[in-house]
Amino acid sequence: MSEPTAVLEKTSVAELPFMKELIKVWRAQDTHGTWETKGDLDLLAPYVLDKEARRALPIIGDPDPETIWRMELFFNAISLSIERATGVMISPMLKMSHEGFGRMVLIGGRLIVVNKQLRDVHRFGFDSFEKLAAEGDKYVQSGVEMIEKFPDVAKY
Repeated sequence: MSEPTAVLEKTSVAELPFMKELIKVWRAQDTHGTWETKGDLDLLAPYVLDKEARRALPIIGDPDPETIWRMELFFNAISLSIERATGVMISPMLKMSHEGFGRMVLIGGRLIVVNKQLRDVHRFGFDSFEKLAAEGDKYVQSGVEMIEKFPDVAKY
């Protein structure tokens, strides 16, 4: 793959709807302008863990606060994307043990829109930006479908 093609592909990944939302969530965290010079995908680089990086992590370990924060921002972007698509306000709720096991739920009204069991949070990441975007889109689509299936509960 030539370098211009790689740059074009990275740019197109950053233009995907979920990735745009995730980038907005990250940029909103930068209250002092520290990341203004960073590129969008450079901000999201910690989400990408290739097989070698994942293999370097211990099989069992406690998640560090930065990894938990990165995971919360991922689900916040999903929540905002679902809100934009449906008009239903979505609230994320996380319950996790110090060992990195737990549950993330996204709630709209009285409806659990997304329910994700968490395991091995210290290894939270994706093989590529494309997989990150695909996983985010999957959760957004699932949440939108749930709200469309039970609109009265979501708008209660």
